[in-house]
Amino acid sequence: MLNYEAVLNNTITEIQPSGIRKFFDIAATMKDVISLGVGEPDFPTPWKIRNAAIKSLERGRTGYSSNRGLNELRAEISRYMLRKYALRYNPDTEILVTVGGSEAIDAALRSVINPGDEVIVPQPSYVCYVPMVKMAGGVPVIVNNRAENDFKLKAEELKEKITDKTKAIILPYPSNPTGAIMEKKDYEEIEQVIKDTSIVLISDEIYSELTFNGKRHVSPASVGSLKERTVVINGFSKAFSMTGWRLGYTCGPEEIISQITKLHQFAIMCAPTTSQYAAVTALRDCNDEVEAMMEEYDTRRKLMVKGFNDIGLECREPEGAFYAFPSIASTGMKCEEFCEKLLAAKKVAVVPGTAFGESGEGFVRASYCYSTDHILTAIKRIGEFISEI
Repeated sequence: MLNYEAVLNNTITEIQPSGIRKFFDIAATMKDVISLGVGEPDFPTPWKIRNAAIKSLERGRTGYSSNRGLNELRAEISRYMLRKYALRYNPDTEILVTVGGSEAIDAALRSVINPGDEVIVPQPSYVCYVPMVKMAGGVPVIVNNRAENDFKLKAEELKEKITDKTKAIILPYPSNPTGAIMEKKDYEEIEQVIKDTSIVLISDEIYSELTFNGKRHVSPASVGSLKERTVVINGFSKAFSMTGWRLGYTCGPEEIISQITKLHQFAIMCAPTTSQYAAVTALRDCNDEVEAMMEEYDTRRKLMVKGFNDIGLECREPEGAFYAFPSIASTGMKCEEFCEKLLAAKKVAVVPGTAFGESGEGFVRASYCYSTDHILTAIKRIGEFISEI
């Protein structure tokens, strides 16, 4: 019999599956479960976008695009980045269209990491960063962001983690799972810490359209001298409700984007053509639809935060993304125990904070990508659970 342990890549086999999936695999076997766990918009993709895709198919536009993506789409991304964030990127040399933001993150890391290089990862943060660093041959170095700092990456804490092996810093803002955002002054402080280094910033801005309380997203690439060292990752899944279309993009210095493009060229070829034609319309014509979804998310956000606080789970107000991150410290439980017992007793699924790093202990993630009725029912059940324990 074949010895699979001898066949498989050791780095891959040692990586644990996503902590997010555990509870949904259990929930999938149960009836009448209310889930607050999935980070996926519950809105259908706006009709204008779907119609653009249909028309592209009717016209037979089903071949490969260029490796970099459709010229028309890259030009539209360039205009969008200038309009939204005052960032200028040459569509011919500084923009690459990818298969979702995830491919862009993976390719960016593999383009800059040599074996043994250190990559600083703030946590709690999205589950993919640490595994991707490891798969690229890098060494993750964790900065534990704290609730009292609104889960922001603080310059003084970052400075403590930088060594002569530090190659890159991941900036996951707006944050999944905490809803934290970074502001211009935060990046200005980070700029001072890294100004004399060759450290690259990989900025995951997939939630850039989702900010609240009058705050606007700030890209580190727009701050001071940081643009020359920043790779911006973005996409269409969250803001445009296009998760299944699998389309993202990355913008950055030509010297880095050209290397990411080589990886994309050999591993992927090009992003789905139909999705690319749809994305042109998304960027060009769907601002009103995005604003309408944002208003609804804001209503749900306020409802969820108030609901958690009313039942005794302290919940800071998230200023970005579409997640709340309430503390469960008052229950005396570890977060995995809390999630398991809540699911068993009340059939409500939330994600333990430790799925996003050890500093997530004492918290759970709840998504407000659900209707108000769905959220109210879930909060009611959670309140009953807390009163019973």
